Amino acid sequence: MSSPQPTGFFATFSLDADELSKSAINTVRTTLGISGAVALIVGLLITFWPKDSAVVLTVILGIYLLIAGIAYLGLGIFSKGISGGARTLDIILGLLFIIGGVVALSNPTESAVVLGIFLGILIGVLWIVEGIVALAQLGDAPSKGWAIFFGILSIVAGIVLLFSPLYVVVLWWIIGISLIVLGIIQIVRAFTFGKGVKTA
Repeated sequence: MSSPQPTGFFATFSLDADELSKSAINTVRTTLGISGAVALIVGLLITFWPKDSAVVLTVILGIYLLIAGIAYLGLGIFSKGISGGARTLDIILGLLFIIGGVVALSNPTESAVVLGIFLGILIGVLWIVEGIVALAQLGDAPSKGWAIFFGILSIVAGIVLLFSPLYVVVLWWIIGISLIVLGIIQIVRAFTFGKGVKTA
């Protein structure tokens, strides 16, 4: 027996396992499990090796910026089929990416501080949105309690992250612990979603 469905605006985002096929339920469970496992692993790395994780992430971002910058620069210089204005913008974007990549790679520790603040704000907003979506998807009875707990925790974690003092060590610690907790909850949701639902 399914739980009462949300009405109004949230009904649009409702996810009821009773209305899904077996393959759709498996897809949702797999998605929840993978996202939870990734969050758990990243959370453990950030919590126990915060400095190393930040520096590694900064180096990866720097390499990406360099590659993207070279690609845009090449597009702007060698593309014949696009307008001069578009080529100029590609060249400017490429140069900006390359400068960003060089700055990130030349001093990854200081760049990690800036990246940590930016990621903290971005992740805070994403957690709030994810929490709202989780609360909107309360259609599956066996995991309803976990979905409510996850939604509230995600919103609270996002708000704390947005309004906490932007000290990078504290920020990384909050991100790490939050990812561990949210990862575990997502994994539990993966095992409980659609449990006991009879599908054709």
